[in-house]
Amino acid sequence: MDHRAWIATRKGLFELQRTGLAWRITRVSFLGEPVTMLLPPQPDGRMLAALNLGHFGAKLHASDDAGATWQEVTTPAYPEQPADATGPAWKLVQVWALESAGDRVWAGTMPGGLFESRDFGHSWQLNRALWDQPGRAEWMGGGNPAPGLHSVCLHPDRPDEVMVAVSCGGVWHSADAGATWALRTRGMKAAYMPPEEAENPNVQDPHRVQRCPAAPEVLWCQHHNGLWRSTDGGLQWQELQAPVSTFGFALAVHPQEPGTAWFVPAVADERRVPVNAALAVNRTRDGGRSWQTLRQGLPQQHAYDLIYRHGLAVGGDGQTLLMGSTTGGLWTSFDGGDHWSVVSLNLPPIAAVRLG
Repeated sequence: MDHRAWIATRKGLFELQRTGLAWRITRVSFLGEPVTMLLPPQPDGRMLAALNLGHFGAKLHASDDAGATWQEVTTPAYPEQPADATGPAWKLVQVWALESAGDRVWAGTMPGGLFESRDFGHSWQLNRALWDQPGRAEWMGGGNPAPGLHSVCLHPDRPDEVMVAVSCGGVWHSADAGATWALRTRGMKAAYMPPEEAENPNVQDPHRVQRCPAAPEVLWCQHHNGLWRSTDGGLQWQELQAPVSTFGFALAVHPQEPGTAWFVPAVADERRVPVNAALAVNRTRDGGRSWQTLRQGLPQQHAYDLIYRHGLAVGGDGQTLLMGSTTGGLWTSFDGGDHWSVVSLNLPPIAAVRLG
């Protein structure tokens, strides 16, 4: 059972402790500073936190004692940009994803880079095989000035298998620890492109991609233009239909049941608020053939809470959920989303929620 959680916000990192069916804040780190992502504590207590300090740049901090104390460590850095290079500047804007397997840590960044650390964040190496892909010239920002690599999906049984998602740059797969890469977007369509470019893999805008740990060939995607699921490791994606809206950002996948996932529907593009200003969560338990729209305990009037890509998390029990919004609301469910309760409505805007 998950008894701790971490909430990365625009004004600090909040640690929560669970007692029974209630969460309470037990520690605040980096108060007043924007935290964009964190890596929860490993069994030995090591964890990482990424900050975006604006004028002072993106920073990375490490803890050896599960967040009691922090030390600044090396931040991923791009090599010098060639004079003839086109596109966004080769300069770190934000660390958008942190995932680990042992001492190996992967960091997804804006502008669309993947970094690897073999010493748990003390040094970093840009994955040039992905960065030097000729198709990267077509990547673009999905609501940002530069493309962002926001999803890193590690295979639980094959440590050299990595899948990443870029907004807007498609879904990429490597079976050799990032030495070579192949696009895996077959079935996805980008309605914002001209019809002849709608299936171009380099311009797909996956908002979030996750795999089921117990069935790692099953992957789910919240895309800018809908919902997709793959049962063959991303070789083919099947589009899903869901009630309320198929637009959104957040996604959570049940750790043991490959047919179960949660999405948070919203109004697309220019508004980006809950449909009818009523916050809801869509859940499927049969691979997207049928859906339940879950509202009990969530605000149903004048709710303008957007849930970012990493704002929804499910625990190892498959029943505990935490959801944080851009307006500082944090809700929890202990029964898979059937019932929700308020943890706080007074937090800073929430960028990421992690359970551990």
